[in-house]
Amino acid sequence: MGALPEQPPAALARASRRVGRAPSEPGLTGVLATAENLLGQLVEHAVDAIWAQVPAYRTSTDGQLREDVTAHVQAVFRALLASVAEQRPTRAEDLAPTRAQSRRRARQEIPLADLLQAFLVGQLTLWERMVAATRADSGARAATLALAADVMRLTEAGTAAAAESYLDEQRFQLADSDRLRRDVLEDLLAARELPDGPKRSLLLSVGLGTRTRIVALSAVPVAPLSADQQLRDAASTLRRAVVRGGAGLVVVRQAEIVAVSPVPACAAEVVERLEALVDALGRDGVRLAVGVSAVHDQLADLPEAYSEARLARRSLGEHGGVVVLPLLSSFDYLLMRDDSLARQLVRPAVRRFVEEDSACGSRLIKTFLAYTASNLNAKTAAELLHLHANTAYYRLERIAERTGCDLRSVEDVIELVVAIRLLAPGSVVRRPERPGGRFVDESQPTS
Repeated sequence: MGALPEQPPAALARASRRVGRAPSEPGLTGVLATAENLLGQLVEHAVDAIWAQVPAYRTSTDGQLREDVTAHVQAVFRALLASVAEQRPTRAEDLAPTRAQSRRRARQEIPLADLLQAFLVGQLTLWERMVAATRADSGARAATLALAADVMRLTEAGTAAAAESYLDEQRFQLADSDRLRRDVLEDLLAARELPDGPKRSLLLSVGLGTRTRIVALSAVPVAPLSADQQLRDAASTLRRAVVRGGAGLVVVRQAEIVAVSPVPACAAEVVERLEALVDALGRDGVRLAVGVSAVHDQLADLPEAYSEARLARRSLGEHGGVVVLPLLSSFDYLLMRDDSLARQLVRPAVRRFVEEDSACGSRLIKTFLAYTASNLNAKTAAELLHLHANTAYYRLERIAERTGCDLRSVEDVIELVVAIRLLAPGSVVRRPERPGGRFVDESQPTS
């Protein structure tokens, strides 16, 4: 940039008027005049430094970005010169360009860290160039060094304003995106046609076309949450299980989490991951009941899929957990239906057994369900529950005594299973996966 050029009195006066300060301090006034005269070069060097040092700016495809940054850097430099000349701190209005540019960077999806780095690079470049320009003049150099505190104060205020505006814009975008997602979901559930525009673009961006084969998910907390934000956090957690590679839509709908996802290629992994995440949420105090629908052939089937997911979720009653319809038998599904008459028809002795054992931890019910899941083999049930075989036999005898059921009779076993499913819906023992008990694309041959 060269040494500080000599300035005639008239030039100093003009420069001082531009920055708003009378030339009462020759060293400082000369520095301000030099900065004003070299402002274009300072701005150019700063923008070059930003492009060299900040990856997000260098790789951006926005053709307007460099022009925006140049205007912003110039505005910030002028704000610094004005505050120094007027011997005042940085004002809120000085930072208006920074706030506007920060909101724009958020919309351009430039990371906040890169935005703040660019601001710091710009201020550092200004400082270094001014020091270089005044190196040959001791008075001007001393005045320039005295500006360090002003530069630091502007940098502190500027980065704070930039971060605040950037995060405000992100919050606005998130709220706007959530609103759009909710609107799209409501339109799909109401079977309304989506015209070309933001809604259809959103669906395409999450991999949901009109012919996409889908499953729906419904989840609600089964115990009060300590804060509304917990449900949104839970939705973010479930998104990791059901939305892979950005495909799928997850929405918080009042007190419910609703998701629609393309049929996963590795459904078993998705179910396992979903169950693990629901268990982890439960340990953190967020107990969810989650239902997943059967597979449907097109997005227009979402209303039916959503109804199935809600039915599956409601079958858990007040118990948390996950019910996945494609993994159930037709018998399991029929028992999920809410039928008050069927509950009334349960024999009094059986009803009393189910209610009393449920109130005491369901030890006998769990043993019986393990017995049925093991093809009525008591030894296998004992292994499943990690019990001694004699303990399993004893518990089964107690069940037979209290219910009057013959546990070797298929009819009596079915009666007891039905009663348990109707009166204690959360008492379920996971069976080994059956052939066909998985997400299957029926239009393709399977091995």
